[in-house]
Amino acid sequence: MGSVLLPAVGIAVATALLGSVAFSFFAPESEISPLLALEEKCEKIALEGYKMHLKYPESQPTDLPTDDMNRLLSLDEMWINDCVNGLPAATVFDIIQRVELNFRSGE
Repeated sequence: MGSVLLPAVGIAVATALLGSVAFSFFAPESEISPLLALEEKCEKIALEGYKMHLKYPESQPTDLPTDDMNRLLSLDEMWINDCVNGLPAATVFDIIQRVELNFRSGE
């Protein structure tokens, strides 16, 4: 009985491993990859918005030149729709801190 059980367990483990490899090979990109792409996009949006806010620190959007006002409003809309609604809150705060730190350190 023991001689039959050991090969059966070995075959089951080998099948599970091969199935796992096949599944990971044929499955589409993992869910982490789209989040990383979104995080990079949001970091670019945050950096551009941060630069705009530094350029006009005390201004209201209506006080800005028309092109800058439209760009800032577009960035704000993308930030809310893509980043705030698409990422966990902790990730959004991490992006904000990273952008501010990287900008102040000159990167």
